[in-house]
Order: sequence, then structure tokens, then C-alpha cells
Amino acid sequence: MRRALLSAGIAVFACALASGQATFEVASVKPSAPGWERGGVYFGPPRGGPGTSDPVQITWTYARFRDLLMIAYDVKAYQLSGPAWLDTERYDVVAKVPAGATKEQVNVMWQNLLAERFGVKLHHESKEFQVEELVVDKGGPKLKETTVDPAAPLPPGPPQRDKNGELTSPGMVTTIFPDPNGSHARSVGRAQPVSKLTEMMTNSRRHPVLDKTGLTGKYDFKLEYAIDLSGFPLPPGAPEPAPATGASTPRPDFTAVVQQQLGLRLVAAKAKLDVIVIDKAEKVPTDN
Repeated sequence: MRRALLSAGIAVFACALASGQATFEVASVKPSAPGWERGGVYFGPPRGGPGTSDPVQITWTYARFRDLLMIAYDVKAYQLSGPAWLDTERYDVVAKVPAGATKEQVNVMWQNLLAERFGVKLHHESKEFQVEELVVDKGGPKLKETTVDPAAPLPPGPPQRDKNGELTSPGMVTTIFPDPNGSHARSVGRAQPVSKLTEMMTNSRRHPVLDKTGLTGKYDFKLEYAIDLSGFPLPPGAPEPAPATGASTPRPDFTAVVQQQLGLRLVAAKAKLDVIVIDKAEKVPTDN
């Protein structure tokens, strides 16, 4: 009898998914409190869910609206077109996942959450992009394989650190510093795929960077590089980027650091990619 009830429950869940009505059991969505004054803000990714040590609860703090859309539709930032506040509005989300749900099913739950709580309406378009492809340099890759078990589930909460601030669990943290020559950044990654580097390159170069390295491992890295924050929207209370004065030796940009330290380089190309256009969305979610 118990097996029959379990099979029936799975069948009902699959039917709900097929009809586009798969939802989280419970979901709390609230606008985030300002975080810059506190320092050490954790920007993601979400913790928990299928494949982690906490498969039935997802916790995501200080997530941009763009981030919510990216995970729901499995796209990159450059594949989303919508209002400027996609990058400035941030939310805290806690969602309870039905037992046994897969990552693909959870993506549908995110889509339904956005439609129900934010009134999201969208459509798809195909667009040709000027892109750059990240490939292995002629000298071969210099990436350091992680010492963390890549198959180990992620612990709940932000990436864990030791007393010196070094990461001890999988994750990536980027810290931005003022500098006489403009801002610079330090990115520390632990057990991260190459796709994380292409995401960072896309943000710094402001056009798509595609991973064509063929590297499938997880890697540890620590990179320090110049960063240009002009043109990027900052949350309320964030410090303005320091103006360049030439008073110190400038740091190399992110692309140069990746080539010098990781043995990867960029090649110009064109690619036709799917784009999601946001036709309607509300900044403030409906009540929990």
C-alpha cells in the first residue's frame, strides 16, 4: 500500500510538472535589506536544493532579480533583456522543495514562482552576438585541480572560510578594493568550473564569453586584477569607484591575468543565441 501511495504521489507530481504547475511547497520572497554598510555581502549562488546536503530547502540571500531569472531559465546574464532594475533589486528567498525533485523540476518551480509572485511575462528571441571564445592557450592550461571532493554536496549557507579568510568549502568570493589607479578586485574560487571564469569575463568585457576549453574539472584559483566599474549600476550606499590617478603601478585586467596564470586565452567569434525578453515584471513581490 505504501509503495502504491508513493508511486501515485510521484505520478501526481509529474503530471503537475507537465502542466507547468510545479511549485515549491512553501516559498518566502522578501526584498533584501541594504548590505553594503555591513560589508562581506554574499552574492550567491543559492545554497541547498537537489544534489546538496540540504535537498529540500533552498536559501538565497541578496540575489539580483537577474540572478533569479538566470537560474529559472538556465541562461547567462547577456541572454536577458529587460528593465535596468534587473541588476539593482535584490531579494532574500527561502523555498521548500518537494522530496525527490530534480534540478530540472526545480527550474520550473523558479519559473512559476517568478510568474506568481512578480507577475513575470516574457518571450524568446534569437539574436546574433559578437562573442569571444575562451580556449586553451598554446602552452596548455595552468589550472590547479581542486583539493576538495567535487562530488561532495555543498554545505548550507555561504562558502565557509578559515580564520585567515581563505575558502574551505566550494564557492567563489570577489572583493573590490579602492586604489589610486582605480578599483581592483580579488577573486578566490574553490572547486569551481571554467564556466565561472567565463561569467566573470562576460561581466568585465560586457559581451558574451563562451567556454570552448573542453575542460570539465573543478579548480582552485586566486586572481587579482584591475576592474572598471564605470557604467555598472551600484546598490544604494555602495562606494563610488575611485578615479584613476596614475599614482601606482596599474594591475593587469582580468583577461590578461587569466592568460598569464591559468593558460587560457580569448578568440573573437560570432554566435546565434537564445534571448529572453522581459515584457512585464513587478519590483515588489506579492505577500508570502
